Amino acid sequence: MLSEMSSDEDFSIVTGDDLKLQKVQEEIEKLKAQHDALLKDQKLLSDARNSNVQFTHQFQQRAVNIRKDLEEEKVKKAEAEKKEQERLEDVKKEYDRLEMELRSVDQKLKDLEETNQSLRQQTEVSTAVPEKKVVFHGETADEAQASGFDLKPHIVYPMEGGTALITFEDEEVAEKILALKEHEVMLGDCKIVVQAEPVRFLVPDVVEMDTQVCPRRILVSNLPNKESKERIRDKLEIHFSKSKNGGGEVDEIDMLEDSGNVVIAFLDSNIAKGLTDKQTHEVEMEKGKKHKVKVTPFLNGDITHLQTRNVICDKTVLLTGIPAVMDQDNLQDLLEIHFQKTANSGGEVDAIIYNPEGQKTLAVFEQDSSEDEQNQ
Repeated sequence: MLSEMSSDEDFSIVTGDDLKLQKVQEEIEKLKAQHDALLKDQKLLSDARNSNVQFTHQFQQRAVNIRKDLEEEKVKKAEAEKKEQERLEDVKKEYDRLEMELRSVDQKLKDLEETNQSLRQQTEVSTAVPEKKVVFHGETADEAQASGFDLKPHIVYPMEGGTALITFEDEEVAEKILALKEHEVMLGDCKIVVQAEPVRFLVPDVVEMDTQVCPRRILVSNLPNKESKERIRDKLEIHFSKSKNGGGEVDEIDMLEDSGNVVIAFLDSNIAKGLTDKQTHEVEMEKGKKHKVKVTPFLNGDITHLQTRNVICDKTVLLTGIPAVMDQDNLQDLLEIHFQKTANSGGEVDAIIYNPEGQKTLAVFEQDSSEDEQNQ
């Protein structure tokens, strides 16, 4: 009984293994199918990957080509922009050159107009000058000097403290005083030592001027000698302020001391031209009596060329190192007495001025009328 049961059990075990084996085989077949499917999928993926790699390579190559084309286009565009910029710069330079040339032409035209205006004014002035009585003595001058003029020196010389200026009648005396350099001057019981130095000036030598007619001023000449300056100014202002006489509102009126002529300035710049065109005007100086005056243009001048030179005053000596040991007048008198004596190498003194220490004095030098030299 047991044997049969064992036999049945063995049979059942065998039968179970077969089932398991069958299941395993089925599972294997199933896995093989899955494996085959996976291999197919893998192949598809591999093919897809290879295709993507190929597409990627193609896209990269296209990108390289496109980038290259863009770079070339960029270079071409830059070159074109550079050429265009250069062309614009050339156009601008040409524009600037033409504009500068235009300004130059305008300036030349303006200068020519001013020159023509100046020449017209000079032509007018050359035929309208102040009245001045002259006489010919038979002497002639070089043509080169015909358009020149003389300068009358009027030099203001600032004196330092403790100095004196002494002018001798003879320039040889001044030379002796300068040659000795130091001089002992007796002042009563004491003496002082002063130094003699030359007086040097920087004076104009050549002066060139451009003149223009002033549009607001006139120069009135040929005035009566017997009338006072104030009366002449008043009568002229009354006459030339009236519109019926061709005048207008007077701004200022001045008399030139050296010539006795009168300068009248108007507020309106259109008055002077009409008066100078007429030239001769009858002005009532006394009731019922008229005096003929001449009206000419007033010239403004600008110095265009100036040359200077150093000169030494021939007759004047500068004394320095003078202490303030006594009052100004007494010390000045003692200095004059000392330098008048021939024993002190002096001579006749024409003028002397002493400026004590701590004071300021201005000495005026003008032309020596006797010998055409600088004098105090």
